[in-house]
Amino acid sequence: MADLYAALIHYPVLNKNNSIITTAVTNFDLHDLSRNSRTYDVKRLFIVTPNEIQLGMVNYIRDYWVNGHGAAYNPDRKEAFGILESKKNLEEVCLTIKELSGKNPLLVATTAKNTEKSVGYSVVKEKLKQDRPVLLAFGTGYGLVPGFLEAADYVLEPIRGAGQYNHLPVRSAVAVILDRLLARDDASF
Repeated sequence: MADLYAALIHYPVLNKNNSIITTAVTNFDLHDLSRNSRTYDVKRLFIVTPNEIQLGMVNYIRDYWVNGHGAAYNPDRKEAFGILESKKNLEEVCLTIKELSGKNPLLVATTAKNTEKSVGYSVVKEKLKQDRPVLLAFGTGYGLVPGFLEAADYVLEPIRGAGQYNHLPVRSAVAVILDRLLARDDASF
């Protein structure tokens, strides 16, 4: 199975007025996405923002749980935060993946909207059976900018709930998508 990587993109993303913005990094996202990613054997979780202060905050929180008092206090959190890494942009993420795997990643973007490039989960599952690493990109705010989606190799079809409302928190969307792509078929634990 191919190595799977995930990236939470804070720029370039849209706000509710369709303006391109940088969103704020949140402590909840760092904790929950690290735990989600580690549970599903994601090789690295990248937090992507060009904001130097936010990069520093990500590194400070990660270091607290990996090397500081938090590491001894909660070894499970230490393990989860061990896969977290901050980067300024997608290019740095892809370069890191190439350094780790020897190959450029296949970029799979996520969105709550259908696009011409939308593919089902079965397509991405098949890509995960190949030898090329896969990078799942998740947008914050009101989603990844159209140019990001156009540049992706694939865009994963949106999660559809029971009703018309469709604006999941990114932490929930990551959990659902990882489970749909990687859940074990056996029911025994």
